[in-house]
Amino acid sequence: MRKNYTYIFLIAFLLCNASLEAQKLQQKQIQALTKKHLNDGILELKEILSIPNNASYPAHVQANVKWCEQAFGKRDFQTRLLETDGPPLLLASQFISQKLPTVLIYLQIDGQPVDSSRWFQPSPYEPVLKTADASGGWKIIDWSSLENDYKPDWRIFARSASDAKGPVIMFLKAMDILAEQNVKPSFNLKVIMDFEEELGSPHLPGAVKTYAEELMADHMIVLDGPRHPSNEPTLTFGARGIQTVTLKIFGPKNPQHSGHYGNYVPNPAFRMAHLLASMKDEYGRVTIPGYYKGISLDEKTIALLKTVPDDEAAIKKMIGISGQDSVADFLQASRQYPSLNIRGLQSGWVEEEVRTIVPDFAIAEIDIRLVKESDPEYLLNLLRAHIAAQGYHFVVGEPADAERQDYDKLISMEHEYSYGAFRTEINSLTGNWLSAALERAFGSTPIRIRTSGGSIPISPFVITLGVPAVTVPTVNSDNNQHSPNENLRLGNFEEGIRTVTAILTQPIE
Repeated sequence: MRKNYTYIFLIAFLLCNASLEAQKLQQKQIQALTKKHLNDGILELKEILSIPNNASYPAHVQANVKWCEQAFGKRDFQTRLLETDGPPLLLASQFISQKLPTVLIYLQIDGQPVDSSRWFQPSPYEPVLKTADASGGWKIIDWSSLENDYKPDWRIFARSASDAKGPVIMFLKAMDILAEQNVKPSFNLKVIMDFEEELGSPHLPGAVKTYAEELMADHMIVLDGPRHPSNEPTLTFGARGIQTVTLKIFGPKNPQHSGHYGNYVPNPAFRMAHLLASMKDEYGRVTIPGYYKGISLDEKTIALLKTVPDDEAAIKKMIGISGQDSVADFLQASRQYPSLNIRGLQSGWVEEEVRTIVPDFAIAEIDIRLVKESDPEYLLNLLRAHIAAQGYHFVVGEPADAERQDYDKLISMEHEYSYGAFRTEINSLTGNWLSAALERAFGSTPIRIRTSGGSIPISPFVITLGVPAVTVPTVNSDNNQHSPNENLRLGNFEEGIRTVTAILTQPIE
């Protein structure tokens, strides 16, 4: 009997010691080790940022796939290409123990197209280091400035610096820190790399179904997106989905002289203006009946949303507005509802090319941000029914002459569903684990956001695999993602490495 007690005590001691071992990298250690590896991380970031990454070009995809295979391979990951009907996905795995849970980490590798003429540097794919100048702009400084020390507010300017190659290197450097300290991650790792996220990841849903067994995990982390505007450590527990709609109203076969035919030929631009205005009231609320169906924010949810420390006066000043739409009373609440946004309009000519004509068509590009409670097909049907109620006849492509004779109001409607919304409970096992990791790294509870405003293609994993997902944003909110002069603040790069190191060494319990 005594031997049995001794054996039980020994097992308990070893399990407890293993837990302590996994957490032995504490706040000051993580900070010191990150600073030690920072310059190497910057060099590696420069290297991957120098590889063009527009997913529309197969050569770009191939070059980035090759780089990722090599970078993960030398960190003892087993890599495998998951073929799709488009660019492949790359899966990198590191198995620790059957007794440990498995975490799937999502990384985005591709970037938005570039217009080099609007970048204040030789090329968006030639990263430069910049510091703020006296006029509030940015000036290039030599990379040798990093040899002595670095200033947290210095920034690396390049396409995908923040969205999202910066987080890729944050993860890799965290793995280097663990390897140097001879510490294993606290769970088995699977890393999925997406090379066409900026195209809407059109092949991802099918790939998740095809490779469900290979991608199966207990928890999922998305290393993407900006922190809260306060730049405090942040966790985001959901994201809105997205679908897009293109409306085209047809006027005369060809543009007509506004003197000869104005007041006679209906103007499609005015008709589009009336149609779009009929969809929202002056306070920005969608007027289509049923659009917000199923969404109710109770007092507990409102209280949770208000824990996010948004300085809305400062946000409005930064954006350059004084009022706001009234879908909800404050910013975080407004993100809990589906949106209806006009993202672009086209009709006739403007500025130097302006001419006195009645245009032959008007186009409106619309995006609908989806929330977990909203069904994309339901919202699309509501929109179609509303347009029909305004007297429009739907056509496919250009209307035939007979349709032009038979119907006064002609419109085409094309749409594309990219992916749905997801949301994980804040006090779930996944949420509590990540909150504990960030608190260990920075000494305070992170800002916890119920749903972000943007969209990321994670819902296929959540829906198909049933894995809870949380986004761990690390980059500065003023990073100009998707725009010219995208950048990554060095202070955020350093804290991002600290964030990932803390997560990798935090047991899930």
